[in-house]
Amino acid sequence: MMLCAAGFTAILSTTMSKSPVLPLFASFLGSNPSGIGMVAAVSPFAGIVLSVPAGVLSDRFGRRLMLLFSAFILATAPFMYPFCTKLWQLALIRFYHGFSTAVFVPVAMALVSDLFQKERGERLGWFSTSTLIGRFIAPVTGGSILGMLAEKPLLGYRAVYFFCGFIGLAALFLIVKIPVSKPGQSQPWKETLREFRKILSTRAIVLTCMVEASILFAYGSFETFLPIYSKHVGLSFYETGALLSIQIITLALTKPLMGKFSDRHGRTSQIFGGPFVGAVSIAAIPLFKSVLPLLVISVVFGLSISIVTSATGAYIADLSKEGSRGSAMGLLGSIMDIGHSTGPLVSGAAATYLGLSWSFTLPFFVLAAMAVTFQLGTAGRGKG
Repeated sequence: MMLCAAGFTAILSTTMSKSPVLPLFASFLGSNPSGIGMVAAVSPFAGIVLSVPAGVLSDRFGRRLMLLFSAFILATAPFMYPFCTKLWQLALIRFYHGFSTAVFVPVAMALVSDLFQKERGERLGWFSTSTLIGRFIAPVTGGSILGMLAEKPLLGYRAVYFFCGFIGLAALFLIVKIPVSKPGQSQPWKETLREFRKILSTRAIVLTCMVEASILFAYGSFETFLPIYSKHVGLSFYETGALLSIQIITLALTKPLMGKFSDRHGRTSQIFGGPFVGAVSIAAIPLFKSVLPLLVISVVFGLSISIVTSATGAYIADLSKEGSRGSAMGLLGSIMDIGHSTGPLVSGAAATYLGLSWSFTLPFFVLAAMAVTFQLGTAGRGKG
């Protein structure tokens, strides 16, 4: 329960620091659109680079030490933003701040997996739901603070970041108080690296990571190009916001249920079937122009993400030992971030040269291809 509370405050703080304040603050500092894009990409890049080392270090030195390292960054980084005057300073702080989630998420997932076996999928689902609630509340809270101080924008930005800092301090307090009875095995480097090589050579683990990357590839395309499509067909900003928000609500409500389902009925069927649900739903977007069917599609697509991601982390934990589980979760986090980052980029190129509908058609092929690849590559392993 304390780890879920820490996850809520950690993601609330980090999400509020970027949505919606980051692009506005970068623009306030004089940045052009390309500079804003560069600053926005710095933190996900930190996740790609650092998730694997964070997991490996948690296997070597224990989960608690790495969680405390993450919490220290959560509690200190937000207080640096108000003193920024140059774009390069903002980029450096974003990279430093990106360390926090790059370390916290895979290590926390490894800790949950260490503590539970029979109920692993459900418990990972509850942890994910706690972070999703923080992710949902953050833009509303940050936007409200900026709105109240709209006449004094600099004061508004500083108020948001100081508030993020106080929430980060709450996350630090919670992580310090977590009663970790099994902080992780402290083992020699030779053993840690040998276990990590086993993780990299386990085909089922790598394919599972790639399935999650594919669903986040599709999600990145969805969240980037659905607003553009909504504007194209004449929907209001409120309707577009509802399309995006209802998906997060669907995820938050269904992840524990889907995790519990995978505990009882096996992981592999969800990892194989979920991408097809997502593929069909996202490909159907260009067929509709009114808000009601698009709301249904958003719910179904959110459900597909829940089906897949509630099983992938648990399946990877099932396939790895406790002494290498942090490395496995770090690998999942890194490959997942690659998928999430490349989705808008590749789908954007497809939309530019082939038409906007291809930003939804391309993810259809990616999801279907990865589902089939996973099924062929893991055939004979049973339910998981």
